[in-house]
Amino acid sequence: MLLKSLRGLFALLVLPFVLTMGLGLSTSALAVDDQTSQQMANSSEVDLWHAVKTGDSGYTTKKGVESGVLINVSAIEATEIKNQYLTPAMGLAVLGVFGAFIVFYFVNGPSKLSKGYSGKMVLRWSKADLWIHWVLAISCLGLILTGINIMLGKHILEPYVGEGMWAGLIYASKFIHDYVGPVFIISWILCVVKWMPLQTFKMYDLKWFLVVGGYINFGPFKGKHPDSGFANAGEKMWFWTLTLFGLFISVSGMMLVLPGLDLPREASFAALLIHAISAIIIIAFTIVHIWMATVLSEGGMECMKSGYCDENWAVQHHNLWYDEIKANGTLEYKD
Repeated sequence: MLLKSLRGLFALLVLPFVLTMGLGLSTSALAVDDQTSQQMANSSEVDLWHAVKTGDSGYTTKKGVESGVLINVSAIEATEIKNQYLTPAMGLAVLGVFGAFIVFYFVNGPSKLSKGYSGKMVLRWSKADLWIHWVLAISCLGLILTGINIMLGKHILEPYVGEGMWAGLIYASKFIHDYVGPVFIISWILCVVKWMPLQTFKMYDLKWFLVVGGYINFGPFKGKHPDSGFANAGEKMWFWTLTLFGLFISVSGMMLVLPGLDLPREASFAALLIHAISAIIIIAFTIVHIWMATVLSEGGMECMKSGYCDENWAVQHHNLWYDEIKANGTLEYKD
């Protein structure tokens, strides 16, 4: 009896201890499992966000180009390039080139006709040429002004106008930009096809560059009027710049505004950067072209108003062309 009583007492003492130990071990095991699961969950989450941030493709029921990509890395990079480099470059193209020509004009003055106006007007451009030029010029200026507002407006206009006015301005700029684009493309094609035969570079064009076209009114360059055909070297450079970057800006513009293309976002942002770079170059050359034709060249603007130029202007600025039409009998005066 005594032995049984001792055994019962031992069991009574030991059993709670065993149960406590077992419960403690179970709790520890559960804690370890919990920690392992949490670590696995955290690791899985890290991997998930790493994949998202690097632009990996996942699974989605939506069908389409890159529909499984949550974050497009190239889009972020393209936006940074645009904001950090292209936007300031466009501002420099507008203000820098324009400012440089103002300084040049006040220092140098315009290129005067050395023999003055002759009073005799020589046919230079046909009516078709004038139409092509002005449609191209007006559409190009419309795209430049609206494009500058789209790129720079939030920096130079938005802080000084109300939200409602800014919203209207940016909407109007985008609308005009999209619908003037096709007009520019068509007139650009006509310009390239019709005027390309006149724009081949010749050896005498090198001298034109060396003496800055005869526009310098001081120093050793004063009074130097280099040989030039129908188009001088500066006009040829402008034409080929417009031809090349007009192609880039036209193709990239269509890629950006035609929704049916369903392009990858990398292609869309590449088109955006190409469009902006081409616009900057065209803007800079357009400012140069306008200054040269209107302010720096006495008698130059008349060519694109009536299609005729003064005979002394033709002799001074395009002597080889004048000699050619005089020799072959195609010289035509205005009645």
